[in-house]
Amino acid sequence: MEFGVFDHVDRNDLPLKDFYEARLKLTEAYDQAGFYAYHVAEHHSTPIGMVPSPSVFLAAVAQRTRRLRFGPLVYALPLHHPLRLIEEICMLDQMSGGRLEIGFGRGSSPIEIEFYGQNPADAQRIYAEAIDLIFQAFSQKTLNFQGEFFSFNNVPMELEPLQKPHPPVWYGVHSTESAERAARRGFNIVSLDTAHETCSFARRYRAIWREIHGDTRKMPKIGISRFIVVADSDEEAVSVANRAYPIWHRSFNHLFKLRGGAPVHPRPPDFNGITDAGLGIAGTPATVREFLQSQLTESESTYMVGQFAFGDLSLTESLHSVELFSRHVMPALSPME
Repeated sequence: MEFGVFDHVDRNDLPLKDFYEARLKLTEAYDQAGFYAYHVAEHHSTPIGMVPSPSVFLAAVAQRTRRLRFGPLVYALPLHHPLRLIEEICMLDQMSGGRLEIGFGRGSSPIEIEFYGQNPADAQRIYAEAIDLIFQAFSQKTLNFQGEFFSFNNVPMELEPLQKPHPPVWYGVHSTESAERAARRGFNIVSLDTAHETCSFARRYRAIWREIHGDTRKMPKIGISRFIVVADSDEEAVSVANRAYPIWHRSFNHLFKLRGGAPVHPRPPDFNGITDAGLGIAGTPATVREFLQSQLTESESTYMVGQFAFGDLSLTESLHSVELFSRHVMPALSPME
């Protein structure tokens, strides 16, 4: 059983210099605790994401950790020039000794896409075109590509990833259709939806994977992500989560309150709603262990991803949560067989 971390890197009341240092200290703890990978979100002009340039932040993570793998979940492709992104990916993979994991998406916020002068209606087509040319560039010394949005003619590829043919790729799934697309391309997947919904994604993913690959290749990871707060008592954990989560939720909805509209995948306004929906847990190691084992079993997932830092959780609170989780929860959980 392997465990990951998902982080919006959402803003709290610390000065930004101290905020980034606290997050980097947390990545050191994830490294020491034996987590497989640290996945960060990309957002722009909003407190939900203080890592608008994932590559810059992850370069620091690479230097502060030794075993922990890391990467964006996801690079929002309509907001990146693909040539620049190819170069950044290759640099990060080389500088980290081959610990990079990459995720690609079209971007979850139309408002953020518009800030960059892009038309949200074009986002899916930009994503599809950019991802094809990025994979092409990873394995060629000269890039030639002609598309609707991007054109390259005899561009030298001086950089290459350390991992061949490229770093592992991740995709966030919210439907059986997206799970099928990911399986066809051999991507790892993570779901933020309920265990019941994730089970349908996982079953479709496995069916398509076996149809294409049989049993000749190891199946990629099928992940499920949850808010997690672990403390010495259930009462303490719930109190901390109830305080911190509404701050995260305000950040999550910040741009929509300013500009109108609503998130594509809304979340409950309080932590009670999160626990009622099965999207998070706060409690002692025993409480958290029981909940997560149930989630893994029902969802048929093989990879548990925790969100241990959100809202105004202090570094001390998150570090204690991670320590309890790694000592008492991780050794006891089992993936779906």
